[in-house]
Amino acid sequence: MSAKGSVRIAYQGVPGAFSEEASLGFAPGGTAVGFPSFEEAFAAAADGTCDYACLPVENSLAGSINQTYDLLTDSALNVVGERIVRVHHNLLAKPGVKLSDIKRVYSHPQALAQCAGFIRRHKFEAVTDFDTAGAAMLLAQNGGEGKAAIASVRAAQEYGLEVLAEKIEDLPFNFTRFFVLSYGEGRGPKSVKEGESVRFKSSMVLATRHRPGDLVTCLEVFPKHDINMTKLESRPRRDKPWSYLFYIDIDGHVEEPHVAAALTDLMRRAAFVKFLGSYPAAEPVEVG
Repeated sequence: MSAKGSVRIAYQGVPGAFSEEASLGFAPGGTAVGFPSFEEAFAAAADGTCDYACLPVENSLAGSINQTYDLLTDSALNVVGERIVRVHHNLLAKPGVKLSDIKRVYSHPQALAQCAGFIRRHKFEAVTDFDTAGAAMLLAQNGGEGKAAIASVRAAQEYGLEVLAEKIEDLPFNFTRFFVLSYGEGRGPKSVKEGESVRFKSSMVLATRHRPGDLVTCLEVFPKHDINMTKLESRPRRDKPWSYLFYIDIDGHVEEPHVAAALTDLMRRAAFVKFLGSYPAAEPVEVG
């Protein structure tokens, strides 16, 4: 699903962030509005300041980003779309600074970890910052000789920095998955035009009773209804110590009879089920 026109999409970060890229990919021609925190971006969609929020939920190297799931569990917002962004890290510096001049490199802790080999080979000192684009912005404002940031090419363009080295990440399969959130229901199978191929996914969160085999009993509903489960992850409950929630993604849309039947069956078996939304799956992104 993509939105068009003059919509506003909230994201966490500053211009040049990968979240901004995901937001504008969802809504070409829209306005991406950055907020300092996940909570503020989420609230902007919840209170109508923005039409959507676009927040990361999973990185292919670092795993799930639990802040987004926690916010969704306690909210009435729905998942109406997803985006996948190929993450390329680049070494940025102010114009005129050479690679041989660099002593310190600033970025988000995950970006520094994902470029650890490059940093080690060049004997840089790694310094953590609040995010990748934010490090680029501060470098442009306050940086000088001996300093660099790890961020996107878009951030370099946004803040007038030069790219000293491209694609410096250690592993080639670095992708971040984003949820697009709103009060709407998003696109469904009935909207698919003849000849159009759209794959749908659904997300939910559930809790089981503390009985032997209860999780297995719940998960059996998916093969029973010929549904492929694409993600299962546990997360501690914030209201009950030593109790857990399970986040699940499946193939299919709730409007499809077999998916609806599976969810009905699941609600009979689980202690708690919250349906987060059905949405068009993001188009695959090639490694490269």
